[in-house]
This record gives sequence, structure tokens and C-alpha cells, in this order.
Amino acid sequence: MTVSPLATALLACPLMLCAAAQAAAPQVRTQAPGYYRMMLGDFEITALSDGTHAFPIDTVMTNIEPAQIARDLADAALQAPVQGSINAFLINTGSKLILVDAGAGSLYGDCCGKLIGHLRAAGYRPEQVDEVLLTHLHKDHAGGIAAQGTAVFPNAVVRLSQAEADYWLTPANKASAPAFLSSFFDSAVAAAAPYQARWQPYAAFGRIEPGIDALPAPGHTPGHAMYLVQSRSQQLLIWGDIVHVAALQLPHPAATVKYDTGEADAQATRRQLLQMAAGKQMLIGAAHIAFPGLGHIRPQNGAYAWLPLNYDGTP
Repeated sequence: MTVSPLATALLACPLMLCAAAQAAAPQVRTQAPGYYRMMLGDFEITALSDGTHAFPIDTVMTNIEPAQIARDLADAALQAPVQGSINAFLINTGSKLILVDAGAGSLYGDCCGKLIGHLRAAGYRPEQVDEVLLTHLHKDHAGGIAAQGTAVFPNAVVRLSQAEADYWLTPANKASAPAFLSSFFDSAVAAAAPYQARWQPYAAFGRIEPGIDALPAPGHTPGHAMYLVQSRSQQLLIWGDIVHVAALQLPHPAATVKYDTGEADAQATRRQLLQMAAGKQMLIGAAHIAFPGLGHIRPQNGAYAWLPLNYDGTP
């Protein structure tokens, strides 16, 4: 068999890389700025990454067997510890700039605290934020509103459910809570301190801004909230900590985390929301599903799966 000159060259030089090498460019080893933009009717939504952290599945997940965890992670081509995203969502209504959750700030170390840099990369400044809506007061959602005793968003009003504020800011609750939650109470107090008169919990769920409703989502924390954002018949449900590890809790909604203050409520809320989101094909903004945390829930084999939002380069 005669081998052509071209075939000979390809065999000798795979991918035509026979030319002399140029000076090696240094590896960058950083991600692109963590923001993703989309339109929801007339509202501009910008997903912001605060970073990712190694989620200690073996010590945090409850109501799921280790063997099942291993199978689910293998099915998703993952291994423990899974990198957990910390996502927040910026809503530009045209008249207000509203941030839902604010990441961990410095509380999780060097992995995180990237939200402000990504906010700036997205074209905004912290002082432009008019309101911060918190789903709850855990470190990775509220830690980012304060830094070294000062307000990170100096002109913003901070809003969350009254039940959530009352629980984490009441010293007696810290005394009776599990020891591993002790630092969560401390971080909640530190987050609230710089805002004083601009700390405005809402006593009742419902409409809090034109196009934005606060809804109860009990179980993970006593006053956990989610936010339904609506414009021109389009909807986005920003649901906070309904799901921590999608590879485990979508196929097994009964799986919980040790940080849930009410396991039964957390399970019931998750089941209800997964069924509703799948049935209505709702767009979800998820705090801990892989960045940008925007997608849909679909039924799969008697449980659920995550369908990421298709990338749109021209929002």
C-alpha cells in the first residue's frame, strides 16, 4: 500500500504541529468574571458568582445513605467533595437595582467573596444597589453585605422576613441551638449591625416591590424566603437554599442537610417546589446549583433533573 506524502506528514506531526515552538505563554489559571446577564420581560437579571467552595457531603448530607450518594455522584460524573456554587442575582427593574443575596464575603476564606468584583465587572457599583433582599441569614447569603463592620452596600435597604431576623438576632436562640450553628448567629449580628435604620424586615409575605413578591419557603431556616420576579408575563423564582447538591437532592428530594432547622418542613417544601417548577416549567434562580444557577426543573424517572438555561450571547 502506498502512503501519500500528506499522510506521512500527519503521522509524523500530529495536528500539523511540526513548526518550531513559540515562547510558551504563561497559564492564567483564573476563571472569567463570574456574571451572566439575561432579560426577564423588561427586567435585566444578572447572575453573580461569589465563588465556589468544597461542599463536605460526607458530614453535611442527611437522610441519604452513603452508598446512594456514591451512586448519584458517579452518575453525575462528580466526586466528593463537590464544588458548591454560591450564586446571587441582581435585578435591574429600570427604576431600582435590587440584589437577592450577597454571598459569603470573607467568611468562607479565599474561595469566595468574589461577588463585588463580579458586580463591578458586570458594569455596576455597590453604592448603586438600592435594596438587598435576603432569602435567609446564613453566612453564604448574608455575610457579603458587611465587611469589617461597614456596609458593603452603603445606600441599600436590607430586607428579609421578620421571622428570619428574629430567630438569628435573638441571643436566647443561639444558646439553645446546636453548637455548630453558633458562628451563624454571630455572623448574622455582624451583617445587620452596619445597616441600623436601613434594616427593614417585612412582617408579612407578599408584594414588596413592583414585580417582586416574597414567598415563604420554610424548613432550611425558620424564616427562609424566596422571591418571585415577574415582568411582562415572564417569571423567575429565586429560591435560595431549596437545593444544595443537585446531583443528590433532585433524584432524592428527601435528602437534607444538617443545617436545616426543620427537616420535615425542608423536605415538604422541596417536594412542593420541584413539582410546581416542573409542572409550570418555571425559570429558577438557584443559590447553589452550578453557576449561573439559572435553569428549569424537569421530571426524570419519577424524580427530577436540572436543565440549565441555554446560553444566550445576545440578551
